[in-house]
Amino acid sequence: MMTMNEMDADKRIEKAAYVLKAVAHPLRIRIIQMLNENKELNVSTIYKNLNAEQSLISHHLINMRDKGILDIRRSGKNIYYFLVDTAISEIIDCIYRSKILN
Repeated sequence: MMTMNEMDADKRIEKAAYVLKAVAHPLRIRIIQMLNENKELNVSTIYKNLNAEQSLISHHLINMRDKGILDIRRSGKNIYYFLVDTAISEIIDCIYRSKILN
């Protein structure tokens, strides 16, 4: 029988895997980097800077928002995306600095 601490640890591991899967795409990583540098951006700015289709960027933004990585702020007709927690950027930076990529 599992203790409460073991169950909590298992839930945290499952959530960590869920978040890592949610960002495991080159465009999503680039979006996260842009948002980390700029705090918040609208879809137009993101897709123009990434030179990608607006519909593709919107799909990735919605997916990351649904998974709790991003949130939005509305201002008139504009929707601005921002990171819920910049820790995800720190995780990506750790991977960049690791020997895995060298």
